[in-house]
Amino acid sequence: MSPTPSNPRGAIDLSDLAAKAQQNDPQPGAAGAASQPGTGSRSAAGPAGASYVFEATEQTFETEVLRQSLNYPIIVEFYSPRAQGADQLSAALAELATEAAGKFAVARLNVDAAPQFAQAIGLQAVPTVVAVIQGQLAPLFQGALGKEEIRPAIDQVIKAAVSNGVVGRAEPTSVPADTEGADDEPDPRFAAADDALASGDYAAAEAEFDKLLQANPKDAEAQAGKAQAALLRRTADADPDAVLAAAAAPDATVDQQLAAADVELATNQAEQAFGRLIGVIRRTAGDERNTVRVRLLELFETVGNSDPRVQKARRDLMAALF
Repeated sequence: MSPTPSNPRGAIDLSDLAAKAQQNDPQPGAAGAASQPGTGSRSAAGPAGASYVFEATEQTFETEVLRQSLNYPIIVEFYSPRAQGADQLSAALAELATEAAGKFAVARLNVDAAPQFAQAIGLQAVPTVVAVIQGQLAPLFQGALGKEEIRPAIDQVIKAAVSNGVVGRAEPTSVPADTEGADDEPDPRFAAADDALASGDYAAAEAEFDKLLQANPKDAEAQAGKAQAALLRRTADADPDAVLAAAAAPDATVDQQLAAADVELATNQAEQAFGRLIGVIRRTAGDERNTVRVRLLELFETVGNSDPRVQKARRDLMAALF
């Protein structure tokens, strides 16, 4: 993985534990991890307001952090209740995780309860935040940063995860009372599509969602599922850096801009993806413009039409069209 630590001091080496986790789980995170049990599958987003934060301990670090990082990235917050700004940092990370809707989870580890563990891994300051992808750790920052200061680092983590084929989603650790229990049982209508997603056969998943949409064209869940499967198919083998570089070239084609928007959406940069395509719509006409408009609507489905970013982008789209 490649996110550059914003503060290299206090780098943590858990290579022995990481190697052990890899040995105990023979199936590393790959593109098909997007729908493995426990990582989410059909919906592109979890329940509105869901939390993706959990408490880890020295005893659970291997199973709940290292092994789960084979499926989706985990941000580890090493904290102490006594540390200045601890609550501010925790709230910021929790809000970012909720916005990302399962693209990463936050593990909080109280170093006061595990002083020997903190000493063994060479922790130099509290709070310290690190990213974990496929059992590999990269230090992100130390200190109690604010939400918008943290956001770029999180975006880089998600981008690195996608580059390494880690595109699964974490299940919510808690949901608001008015939505709790709504998704306890998998909907049997989506069994075939979910199985296809779990095996990494995204084209087959799209076909299964198409069958459901033929029966009920207004099935919002099937529409969102198809949009997610299509995004996974298009980005499964993509090199994010190369795709974005190609789209930045002066002679970039519409197809290259579409591919870049896919990568941005897959790496938790929905606003950039929407803005990119709306910009293309302003510069094009005819069939090209319509192709971009249709793709943008698909990306809206992937994120969810109730998302504020989608609602704003819809207004921007209307302004661009008329």
